[in-house]
Amino acid sequence: MDSEPFDVIIVGAGISGINAAYRVQAQFPNCRYAILEARESMGGTWDLFKYPGIRSDSDLFTFGFSWFPWDRENPIAEGPSIVQYLHRASAKYGIDKQIRYQHRLLGADWSSADQLWSLSVDNDGQSRSLSARFVIFGTGYYDYHNPLQADIPNLESFGGEVIHPQFWPEDLDYTDKNIVLIGSGATAITLLPKLAQKAARVTMLQRSPTYILSLPNRNRSWLSWILPNAAFRRVQRMSWFLTSQLFFFFCQTFPTIARFILRLSVSRQLPASVPFAPHFKPRYNPWDQRLCVCPDGDFFRALHTDHADVKTDTIRTVTKTGVELNSGETLSADLIVTATGLRLQIAGGTSITVDGVPVQVTDKFLWHGMMMQDLPNAAFVIGYTNASWTLGADATALFVCRLLQEMQNRGSTVAVPRVDSADVGKLQPRRLLNLNSTYVTRAEGALPKAADRGPWVPRENYLQDVWFAEHGPMTGMEFVGTKKTL
Repeated sequence: MDSEPFDVIIVGAGISGINAAYRVQAQFPNCRYAILEARESMGGTWDLFKYPGIRSDSDLFTFGFSWFPWDRENPIAEGPSIVQYLHRASAKYGIDKQIRYQHRLLGADWSSADQLWSLSVDNDGQSRSLSARFVIFGTGYYDYHNPLQADIPNLESFGGEVIHPQFWPEDLDYTDKNIVLIGSGATAITLLPKLAQKAARVTMLQRSPTYILSLPNRNRSWLSWILPNAAFRRVQRMSWFLTSQLFFFFCQTFPTIARFILRLSVSRQLPASVPFAPHFKPRYNPWDQRLCVCPDGDFFRALHTDHADVKTDTIRTVTKTGVELNSGETLSADLIVTATGLRLQIAGGTSITVDGVPVQVTDKFLWHGMMMQDLPNAAFVIGYTNASWTLGADATALFVCRLLQEMQNRGSTVAVPRVDSADVGKLQPRRLLNLNSTYVTRAEGALPKAADRGPWVPRENYLQDVWFAEHGPMTGMEFVGTKKTL
C-alpha cells in the first residue's frame, strides 16, 4: 500500500474521470489525487468500443468540456476524434500524468475507524492496495464486460458469426456479406450506413421503431467572425444546450405536435420503397426514450441505395442460414449483429463495503443523484438521459469540490448522506433514469434508487443542478470527524 493516503482517487479515465480531475486540481492545487484506469489507455467508452462509425449521440459543443471547448465545426464526432480530444485536454492540464493505467478496482472498503477508503486493485495481474479520503466513481453506468442479453429464439443454431457491437472484432471483414442488424437504437442507427458501404445488404430488423432526428454535421456561425474565440465557444455551448433543452421540453409538453414534426422530417428523407409506417412510427411519445441522432441524414441516404433496408417484425426463430420472422418472411444472413442494448451497472461492478459489510446498492437512495445513502466520502458520476452526459458529470464534479471545501471549513473528515428519521419508510422509490427504454427498465434491479421527495429525487435539469452544486443547501448530509487539509 502507498505509504500516504491519497486525498482523492478517481476511478475511470473517460469523460467523467478527466473532468473530475480537472475540477479537483483546479480548486485544490495541493490535492494528492490519482486516476485509476483498468485499461491501458484513456477514453472510456470511446476507446473501448470499436464498431464501425461509433460516434456521439450528443453534440460535442456540450459533450466536450467547458474548460477545453470542442474546437471543430462538426457537432457529432466519431469515437477516435473524441479520444484524440481527451488526450489533448488531459495533456494540456497535466491530468495524463496522474493516470495509473492497468489499475482495475476490485473492491472498496470504508473504514470508520481510520476514516479512509481502502481500495483493492488489480495492477496487470498483481494485487495492490491504495487508500484515499474520498473516492469519485467516474465509471459511468455501463457494464463493459457483459452485454445486455437479448431473447432471440434459437440464436445458437446460426451457422455464421454473431457479433455484439460492444465486442466488435477490429479485423472483421463483412465485405459483400448479407447482414441482419437486430435493434433500432443509437447503435443500430449508427451501424447501418457504415455497414452498407461494404456489405451486399444490411437489413435492420426492429421489433419497434424509434425516433430519428437528422442533424447537419457542420456548425458555422457569423458570430465566430465577431467574437473572440473563447467567448464564441461559450456562446456556442450555451446555445446548443438551450436549443436541445427547449426541443426536449417541447416534445414532452406537446407530444402530438412533436410527432407530426418528426414524421414530416423523416417522410421527406425516405425512398419511395420504404413506407413511413410501420418502420418509423414509434408506439411511444418523443423523448419517452432517447432520440437517435442521424448526422447529415446518413441513415436515410443509405436506404436510398440497394444495400440497406428496414424490417419491423418479431423473430420466430433463427436458422442456420438466417432469421425467420413471425410474418412468414425469411431474412438470409451471413452475419447477425445484435445491437440490442447495453447492460447497466454502478461503479463498474466494484465490490463496495463499509467496515467489511457489503453495501446493497439496490437498496440505497442517491442523494441529489450523486452520493449514496449511508456511504461516506464517495460520489458517483451519472449524466443525463435528456442532455449531454458531460453536463451532468460536471455538475457532480463542481459539487464534490464544494463539498470538500465545506468539509475543510467545518473541520470534518467525513460526509455521508442520511435519510431523515421522519422520512424513513415513507420515501416512495422512483426510477433513477427517466426513460422507458428496455435497457433502462431491465436495469432497475442493478442500480440505486431515486425517491419522490427531498434530496433523493432524480436529477433532470442541468441549470438547477449547477446552481445546487455551487449554492444549494446540504440538507441530509451528515458531517463528522476532525480536520484534514487538502
